[in-house]
Amino acid sequence: MSNLFLSHLVSRDSSDLLSEDQLLCSICLDVFTDPVTTPCGHNFCKSCLTQCWETSQHSYCPLCKEKFTKRPELKINITLREVTDHFKKKSVPDKPEVLCDACTKEKLKALQSCLDCGLTLCKSHLEPHNHVPKLKKHKLINPVENLEDYICQKHERALELFCRDDQTCVCQFCTEGDHKNHNTVTIEEESRERKTQLGKTQTDVQQMIQDRLKNIQEIKHSVELSKRNIEKEKADSVEVFTALIRSIKRSQAELLEVMREKQKAAERQAEGLIKELEQEITVLKRRDTELEQLSHTEDHLHLLQISSSMCSPPHTKNWTEISINTDLSGDTVRTALSQLQQSLNEKLTQTLNDKLTETVSTELKRIQQYAVDVTLDTDTAHPDLILSADGKQVTHGDTRQDLPDTPQRFNYYAMVLGKQSFSSGRFYYEVQVRGKTKWELGVATESINRKGEITLSPKDGVWTVILRNKNQYKACAGPPVPLTLREKVEKVGVFVDYEEGLVSFYDVESRSHIYSFTGQSFTEKLYPFLSPSLNQGGKNSAPLIISPVCKTE
Repeated sequence: MSNLFLSHLVSRDSSDLLSEDQLLCSICLDVFTDPVTTPCGHNFCKSCLTQCWETSQHSYCPLCKEKFTKRPELKINITLREVTDHFKKKSVPDKPEVLCDACTKEKLKALQSCLDCGLTLCKSHLEPHNHVPKLKKHKLINPVENLEDYICQKHERALELFCRDDQTCVCQFCTEGDHKNHNTVTIEEESRERKTQLGKTQTDVQQMIQDRLKNIQEIKHSVELSKRNIEKEKADSVEVFTALIRSIKRSQAELLEVMREKQKAAERQAEGLIKELEQEITVLKRRDTELEQLSHTEDHLHLLQISSSMCSPPHTKNWTEISINTDLSGDTVRTALSQLQQSLNEKLTQTLNDKLTETVSTELKRIQQYAVDVTLDTDTAHPDLILSADGKQVTHGDTRQDLPDTPQRFNYYAMVLGKQSFSSGRFYYEVQVRGKTKWELGVATESINRKGEITLSPKDGVWTVILRNKNQYKACAGPPVPLTLREKVEKVGVFVDYEEGLVSFYDVESRSHIYSFTGQSFTEKLYPFLSPSLNQGGKNSAPLIISPVCKTE
């Protein structure tokens, strides 16, 4: 009961839920604060709209989605602010009127409550407290209905202190009995501390609100981007497969025309060939359907994992060995069938490769939004490594530098870590590897062994992709996984999703996926990890360069 007194002192006024939609911001769903109006005529809180635009590539109306070529200058709508301020004041319910305990007839409105008298008094009945010496010492507070909650029920004295040991309000007499030698402070002092705590909590809650507003905008942007990509993929698929159907029909017509000129036996044989072709077309169309389904998938990692098996057309009959009893028709049919099969294979392969490239490109654009500024840590660099002044480049030198062998420094392999560490969320960085014959890069845990031999593998706290002998790429998954890439990599993108246990590598220039470590369990800080390897007498002297990420739309 006594704690209600403390709660009363630290409580704040609150408004009822609002129902007037015209005064609500569609972003925060609350009454406008410093309302601004967009060129399309919609209204938002200034801070809400600014936050929305800061997390988006374009300036647009969050309500009608109209895009603005140039970000509008936001000025507060003064009239609308006056309306909302007035509405907020009206929305706060009036406090119930407290009446005088001493009035015997019509009870008047109380002016103050006396904790010593135990009464709530109007102006006239409170008058003696202003001139009677004994009454002038009484403790007065703003009028309350539940006055007994502000008086010690044991000693019938005002609750003026707060016992921190028992977390309860007490009177002066309580400190001489049950609460003797306890840690007590004045109600006002405890109230100030509680208000400070509430203020910090409110700040945290407000930050959580802003974080979630940002998450909402990111989700909306991702959905919009996905929608545009899917529409483009649909149009491309229709165009490609329409051309395939026309090619099939044209080749079929040519075959039928040739077969009509030959004897019935040749016609029957050719008809049988056509049936087999149509069966293969059915298989190819089934693959076509699978490709169409893949073009709509949102599971990009699944697509990357099965892309190798889907890049090749289904197994079909080798038509080069087919012959027709009539020599002339046999040569003609075989040539036409071979050309048809080659055309189908090439177009299907090209279609899948195009779709895969577009999907990876879209995924890369998304993860580039998590780019971080990485700087190499000189305190971790092996003495043979030379770092640039800005900490963005690293090369292997010919002469070992005289550096202190601190616990943080690698002393066996030519390795270096980034200064930045990450223990949650997502991050991405890019490294230029142009002109090198050997390198290793990825991420490593804080506890990686820096003294003596280590194995590049997840079990030793390092997730890397490496290059050997100019063109031999491997993922160090323990054992290493050989990688077949379409072209030589010049810039590598490294992406980490800490909570998902994912480390992915991308060829930035060709917009293609290199390799992903999945299902990992991270329990400590992760650092960017680089090694330019030995310079091999100048053959591998090019530096590894941490490049600024170009975030494309």
